[in-house]
Amino acid sequence: MSDTLSRRALNRAMLDRQLLLRRSKMTALEAVEHLAGLQAQAPNPPYFALWTRLHGFRQEDLASLLLDKSVVRIALMRGTVHLVTPSDALAWRPVVQPLYDRSMDNTQFTPEIKGLDHQEIARTARKLLGERPHSAAELGAELANRWEGVRPSALVHVARALVPLVQLPPRGIWGKSGQPTYQTTGDWLGDEPDATPSPERMFRRYLAAFGPASVQDAQAWAGITKLGAVAERLRPELRTFRDENGRELFDLEDAPRPDPDTPAPARLLGPFDQTVLSYADRTRIISDEHRKVVITQNGLVKGTILVGGFVKGFWEIKTAKKTASVVITPFESIPKRDLDALESSAHRLLSWAHPNAETHTTQFVL
Repeated sequence: MSDTLSRRALNRAMLDRQLLLRRSKMTALEAVEHLAGLQAQAPNPPYFALWTRLHGFRQEDLASLLLDKSVVRIALMRGTVHLVTPSDALAWRPVVQPLYDRSMDNTQFTPEIKGLDHQEIARTARKLLGERPHSAAELGAELANRWEGVRPSALVHVARALVPLVQLPPRGIWGKSGQPTYQTTGDWLGDEPDATPSPERMFRRYLAAFGPASVQDAQAWAGITKLGAVAERLRPELRTFRDENGRELFDLEDAPRPDPDTPAPARLLGPFDQTVLSYADRTRIISDEHRKVVITQNGLVKGTILVGGFVKGFWEIKTAKKTASVVITPFESIPKRDLDALESSAHRLLSWAHPNAETHTTQFVL
């Protein structure tokens, strides 16, 4: 019979694997791989994610990895842009390809693209991107020259679904702005996605970064279905548990599962932090009530505060003239020692994110 893991036990396991029980001395590159990538649909969240997890992390530590192609920004899990190593980009894109295939059947563009030769659109897009990087607008305009009467955005939707596109620097470089430009993985990395997808390897990587977890959790993280069969194939080499509601959980045999009473320091998690996005059952870190506040209806994810390992509020940075402020809104009363720790973290964050501001302040909206 499988052992039962409490919600607190699952929380501490997740915090440990996500480098949130203590700051790590890993390099930025090691952390990106260890964490199974970082949510990166906006340019700056990966920097906040590493700042709160690593000792002495500097913006240039990650920016340099983007510039030398040690990490890439590419649409992967859940149909969103992630920052991952090239090897993970090439291994995982084929695994999640069913998500992108389905996206052509349930989009506003479906009536427009249904009768088109999707593979021909993909081949044409590859050819154009092989000549030079394109923005989405540029690619759409050139494709529309060939498919007259079809909206450029509809043609770009097909290209994005069928062609693995990397967002090129300066997109994702701290302090830089501008619309993304794209090339294929073949053009940017000199290699194409793996010919034989391995959902088994991807499932194990998910467990290493987020386990113990259910099949439904893994499917919520990846954005694909049918991982139950993958878990069954791996069952002989995995540990199994139950959560307090009786759901079966899988984990790697030698993965860390700390004592549930392990202290969890107060933390500032950045916007779009993957810890609040990577499970079907997110109560191991945030209550259903608070999740509705943190994740907005239009898909934005606020920066959050962790107290005792769980989300207990949200924060944002506000700037005005020469002042930068962290405004923290707790959901409930917070012990003074944790308020002090959050205030200290907020000042360090401002020194890192807004070093040129003359005044740094922290405000609690109680």
